[in-house]
Amino acid sequence: MIATRPGPGSARLDAIFSALADPTRRAILARLSQKGVTIKQVAEEFPMSLPAVSKHLRVLEKAGLLSREKRGRENHLQLEAEALKEASEWMAYYEQFWSNQLDSLGSFLAAEQDKEQQDAD
Repeated sequence: MIATRPGPGSARLDAIFSALADPTRRAILARLSQKGVTIKQVAEEFPMSLPAVSKHLRVLEKAGLLSREKRGRENHLQLEAEALKEASEWMAYYEQFWSNQLDSLGSFLAAEQDKEQQDAD
């Protein structure tokens, strides 16, 4: 079994990344980042039925990426950035590994380019 870095639970991260995997859900989050909106306002922006939009909203809500607040007859949606922060922190931990690899690749390519230039001279 692979050891995992301490932090948010695996199931929570799975839900967050699964929710973010869909382009419609990412577009909904982008819309919510501008200001809170109602479900109806979100549904008007996408070429799909209200039940389809509601399904996307439930996935985002289960992942902790949005919250609903009932005001009168309307449900207002709000972005919950804490879940995005958790995903970002998880990725930041692993960034050091790909950064080091990219740095090594850059050094290797620069050395190869220098070699080719010396051979051409």
